[in-house]
Amino acid sequence: MANSKLIVVEGPQGAGKTTITDYLRYAIPYTNLYRLSGTSDSSKEGKKKAEEMYRDLLEYMEKLENKSINLVFDRTFFTEENYCRLGYKEYSFTDIYNELLDKFSKLDFEIYYITLYLENEELYNKRLVRKDKAVIKYAKFELEKSIKQQREYLKMSDEIESKYPNINCLKIENSKDLELTKQELKEKIGF
Repeated sequence: MANSKLIVVEGPQGAGKTTITDYLRYAIPYTNLYRLSGTSDSSKEGKKKAEEMYRDLLEYMEKLENKSINLVFDRTFFTEENYCRLGYKEYSFTDIYNELLDKFSKLDFEIYYITLYLENEELYNKRLVRKDKAVIKYAKFELEKSIKQQREYLKMSDEIESKYPNINCLKIENSKDLELTKQELKEKIGF
């Protein structure tokens, strides 16, 4: 029986993942935070790298089941699938994504899949001003990319929710006052 939480926070660039995952890390006792960026290799060889990395990640999660340690992830294999669906990579990841998602859903954690989004998509213009931050070719900070990513993440959340009732899918609109977002997370996750 699950005695800890596994929380994955996804969303486009500028949706507030860093702020929210930092908050969850410090607000929930006994929580580790992992910040992933995926593989920068968008070639077909990159698919093998991504597959190995995310299979190893799920094995690691499995080893931490029932250890009374909560896990918060800023991005995981959902990002890889999102980028592939949008054509940012030269390969399809869907076959591996479905396998990973099925295994993820069976982990013995209280599982939360959080999608951060902005109701007013124009707010990404302000949020995407990134100084002194490395930019990967396919992840260049642009309004149109964030909007496309957001729409795909919301679609993915609906797909997950309909297929995996044990995964708590939360869509969190993240343009309101941060304290209101924190309160919403407390209520929905229960900490």
